[in-house]
Amino acid sequence: MRRFFSHSIPITNWRAPHQWALSPLRVSILVVGLTLFGIGDGLLIISHLGNAPWSVLSQGLSRQLSISIGWATFIVSAAVLLLWIPFKQRPGIGTLANILVIALAIDLTVAWVPAPEALVVRAYLVISGIALVGAGSALYLTCGLGVGPRDGLMTAIHYKSGLPVARVRAGIEGVVLALGWLLGGRVGIGTLLFALGIGGAVALWLTVVGLFTKNTAQ
Repeated sequence: MRRFFSHSIPITNWRAPHQWALSPLRVSILVVGLTLFGIGDGLLIISHLGNAPWSVLSQGLSRQLSISIGWATFIVSAAVLLLWIPFKQRPGIGTLANILVIALAIDLTVAWVPAPEALVVRAYLVISGIALVGAGSALYLTCGLGVGPRDGLMTAIHYKSGLPVARVRAGIEGVVLALGWLLGGRVGIGTLLFALGIGGAVALWLTVVGLFTKNTAQ
């Protein structure tokens, strides 16, 4: 069973040698991955069953500032990127694209996909959202063009403090979730399912991407 869930990021034939090495294929895969990520986040939001932790914060901020959740996501991402400065982290083109593309994809999904009333459909949106975020993460991570602001902050704190990555991530997302809830963001069963399922979804899609790359290289 473990072979279906990758424990590492596969080396793909489109992986960049450095964070600013652009090519049409690499950038296309990056944008597709980030778009899928944003759509998945958006589906969780319109399910009304609970958002991903960072989207709880973005939704709370959007309600307080009377702006769209996409704009709030952009503001949160940009603010997190500023937190990289004390750690001397260097963003890549993928980091900047992460801020722009995901925010836009969330806004378009929320605007264009009607919120369903049937519980079974809303549950389907949660599952689909988690799957899409997993697929999008797998694609953008294999590009090697730089991690997103949130992942960069997590790894920076990990290296600086020596604390395990899992503990750092849990701590950050716990704070984010609590703050977002206090601001009015939606927390629910979808939030719990995302927290439990996103790791496996990313690992599964990394395996799929690795197999696809291996097959196309043969």
